[in-house]
Amino acid sequence: MDLGIKGRKALICASSQGLGYACALALAEEGCEIFINGRDEGKLQAAVRTLREATGARVTGVPADINTEAGRAALLAACPAPDILVNNNAGPPPGQLADWDHAAWMGALESNLLAAALILRAVLPGMRERRFGRVVNITSAMVKTPHAAMGLSTAARAGLTALTRALAREAIVDNVTLNNLLPERFDTPRQEFMAQRMMRELGIGREEARQKIADTLPARRLGRPEEFGQACAYLCSANAGFMTGQNLQLDGGSYWGLV
Repeated sequence: MDLGIKGRKALICASSQGLGYACALALAEEGCEIFINGRDEGKLQAAVRTLREATGARVTGVPADINTEAGRAALLAACPAPDILVNNNAGPPPGQLADWDHAAWMGALESNLLAAALILRAVLPGMRERRFGRVVNITSAMVKTPHAAMGLSTAARAGLTALTRALAREAIVDNVTLNNLLPERFDTPRQEFMAQRMMRELGIGREEARQKIADTLPARRLGRPEEFGQACAYLCSANAGFMTGQNLQLDGGSYWGLV
């Protein structure tokens, strides 16, 4: 299927690895010009080279911390008028309410609400003026099925979900859509972190820890990043212009609800 986005400029945040990288790869394969970012310049430049070699796409890497005003400014200076924006950022570690002081809450809000909201603030008016825009926020399955241990992440990402839903109703008249992808249990560095945590807590090996994580899903396996990337590419396509304000779950069947 031709997604109709060849030549479009795609800005993908936190994309030197994991799900952000998977989205960048899928969009590069569709012929987009790609702008990726990360805080580790060595890892970022390696990702740029790999994307170029794999797809032949034009790829620019921007070393920046999008939790800071300076980092966001650097990213937007490199790509001030994206047609596609994929908001992504690392989430805070699991914990308990008693662990989360004011600084912890502010850190979660900066990373998982404000960074995305402020980048969106910068690019959404231009998308509407040009009458094309696709915004995809990578949030979390925890937005719909909160777990106490993930309260920091869930609370901040739920705020972004509410903002997205409100803006989606206004922007679609100008062929600009805003949707959220809700992942759970994809085979990324985040799941490696969770496996290592389980190994320490339970005194088990890596493969057993990974399988325990996978067994929490009806699919009994971890998601493949490329599956996530392809879903993102579709939401960014010319064909997805009638779908907005949605929360699309990619979770191996874990969600129990009807809607």
